[in-house]
This record gives sequence, C-alpha cells and structure tokens, in this order.
Amino acid sequence: MKQFIDFLPLIIFFVVAKMDPREVSLAGQTFELGGIISATAILIVTSIIVYGLLWYRQKSLEKSQMFTIAAVIILGGMTVLFRDETFLKWKAPLVNWAFAVVFLASQFIGSKPLIERMLSHAMTLPKPVWYKVNTSWAVFFLLLGAANWFAAFMVPGDFWVDFKVFGNLGLTLVFTVVQFMFLGRYLQEDAQTTGKETE
Repeated sequence: MKQFIDFLPLIIFFVVAKMDPREVSLAGQTFELGGIISATAILIVTSIIVYGLLWYRQKSLEKSQMFTIAAVIILGGMTVLFRDETFLKWKAPLVNWAFAVVFLASQFIGSKPLIERMLSHAMTLPKPVWYKVNTSWAVFFLLLGAANWFAAFMVPGDFWVDFKVFGNLGLTLVFTVVQFMFLGRYLQEDAQTTGKETE
C-alpha cells in the first residue's frame, strides 16, 4: 500500500502528460491541462498533498520521501517556471544516484549499513550478507539512475515519461523479487532457529 501511495503522484503525472493539451476553466481562471508542463505542475501539487497527508498521519516522513518531495518541488518548479522539461528529466537520475551514494556511504559511516538499519527488525542476517545486500542496492540505484538518464536524454520523444513511471516500478519490483529469492535461504534458517527457540 505504501509503495502505491508513493507512486500515486507519478501515475497522475503520467495520465496528464499523455493528454492532448486543452484549456480548462476553474474558479474563473483558465488553465492548460495536458502535456509535460501542466503534468509537472500537477505532480508538484499531488506530491505535496500525498506527502503532506503522510506527514500529518505519521508525524514524520522517511528521509527518502523528504528527498523525493524536495526534488519534485525544486526541479519540477524550475520546469514549470522556465517551461523546460529538462529540469524534470534530471529528477529521476539524480534521486537514484543520491540513493546509491547514501547506501554505499552507510557501509563506511556508522556501525550498520543502511539496509540493515531498515530491515534488521524483520530478519536476522550474517554481517557479510547485510553488506552484500546493501552493496547490491547501491549498484541497483546507480544503474537505475543511468537507465533514467539514458531514457531522458538519449531516446527521442517522450519515452522518458513512460520509463519514469513503468520502467522504474517494473525494475524495482524485479530487483526486489530477486533480493527475496537470494535472502530466502537466510529467512528459512532464521524461521527454523526461532521455531527451535520456542519449543
């Protein structure tokens, strides 16, 4: 459910971006609806609403969510202000590369890699495995950022819009499934150990 909420502004962005531009009237004002610029404005508004509601409900946001909303407001705002989609095209590569840096840096800063801090409440893994999983997430975000950059700047047309929504989601789901397949052996061992302790 949480992942869907995070992707909701992107889905709305995709729908509006694919619409043919048209003028609509709202509260006595005329606005353009359809195309990248108006879709970006709606992305900013829906992101503020979604993350605002999450913050109101949880009294906090995850650091990744705060970084994402900041990138949407800054780069999306520049896209709308200058009517240039180049700024928004940089959002996905920069956000993914920032995540890659954070995951990698966590292996050298503090006592635990980031993935262990995030998931140690749910599973127990040997220390070397935590580092392998953490490194794999860093590499994944590095490659995902590169794929977003390629889709945005090397492929003509608005393919980057499709990739931004469905490519990111699809690749993340596939990678997550592969991760759980890799971790399956350790999860089974952890479950067996827990079962013996309760006997």
